[in-house]
Amino acid sequence: MLTVKHLPTTILALSTLTLPGWLQAATEGDASRGAEAAAVCTSCHQADGSGKHNEQGESWPQLAGLDAGYLAKQLRDYQSGRRQNATMKPFANMLSDQQIVDVAQFYSKMAPRPGQGGESASTEVLQRGRILAQRGDWSAYIVSCQSCHGPDNQGVGTVFPGIAGQHAGYIVAQLEAWQAGERTNDPQDLMGTIARRMNDDDIRAVAAWLANQPPAAELEEIQP
Repeated sequence: MLTVKHLPTTILALSTLTLPGWLQAATEGDASRGAEAAAVCTSCHQADGSGKHNEQGESWPQLAGLDAGYLAKQLRDYQSGRRQNATMKPFANMLSDQQIVDVAQFYSKMAPRPGQGGESASTEVLQRGRILAQRGDWSAYIVSCQSCHGPDNQGVGTVFPGIAGQHAGYIVAQLEAWQAGERTNDPQDLMGTIARRMNDDDIRAVAAWLANQPPAAELEEIQP
């Protein structure tokens, strides 16, 4: 199994960059204050942070268990316009600097739930998704997901979020956004480069497989 010490040097360097003060402060946020500020988030992301998968519409990501620094950065990117989403921007703009780190800390402490949207995928689709997530496809120069997102795709530091157990619809939407150049807030265009090498079937396959994988909390529970 791939371990952190085996990650490419560039990836490790990106995950250990000196972070701006507001991002470092995400680890100092107050989860109890964050619970109050996150009240505006529950209509989409649910009270337990589990989000929601919609087969025929927008899927809202699971936030529970994601790294606090990563969450704080995404909220900041929505505020600045570096990451675009018409629904998220007004909510992000409602939060002060302190509320951002508090909300990020609040969600990072929550236990993630199983992902949705991959339950009906065929064996063939899931097998293709597993190969892409774990090994990649070097014939198409597609790097595996876990090369950046770490063992079992549980995330590495504040740059690469855990994607195991994330909803399939949200993963598809983000890969398509990177593919189209509509999302560009990743370091060195790493995600954009990979997404542009994937076809529609690849995107849906890897999204279905990842949605079926246990999130970090479940892995901890089954450890002997």
